[in-house]
Amino acid sequence: MDRSIITTPRRRQLEQQLQSTADARVYRRTLAVVEVARGRPVAQVARSLGVTRQAVHNWLTAYAWNLDPHDLADAPRPGRPPLWTPDVRDHLRAALAQPPDRFGYRATDWTVPLLREHLAGRAGVRPSDAALRRSLHALGYAWKRYRYVLPPDPEREKKTRPPAAGARPAATNRPAG
Repeated sequence: MDRSIITTPRRRQLEQQLQSTADARVYRRTLAVVEVARGRPVAQVARSLGVTRQAVHNWLTAYAWNLDPHDLADAPRPGRPPLWTPDVRDHLRAALAQPPDRFGYRATDWTVPLLREHLAGRAGVRPSDAALRRSLHALGYAWKRYRYVLPPDPEREKKTRPPAAGARPAATNRPAG
């Protein structure tokens, strides 16, 4: 890259991008272009940033193409398609609207593993437990564990101490003070 193409206004644009960007990769690329424009050798810039010389040359080429600092940002990538399509959400809502025994399961309440199996059979996807819980939370469902409550002890009266001999119930209308 010819250093003379980076004029003072372009250098200000690059330095402004250094101050305003929140992306570490864009910051590193912009810093590399600024340092090479200041006269540092590409090998030294690459070593100080922990990248190869080829990476620095690629960044310089990307900037020199349009002389736009925004060209140093990553292009959007398609990534993995989302698992939670509207069809899967509809299957989940339909399942939660009825008890599992209506679908032929031998259960009276939905559990996360049972919902996973149901979605695998009906919608063809098997989300993870965490993804299913997040989706339930987004739909407004609270997922709580059962609290086991012991039945009352039938022999409780036998185990409690009898009241003291002189004790009597408290008066209902006691004087103030």
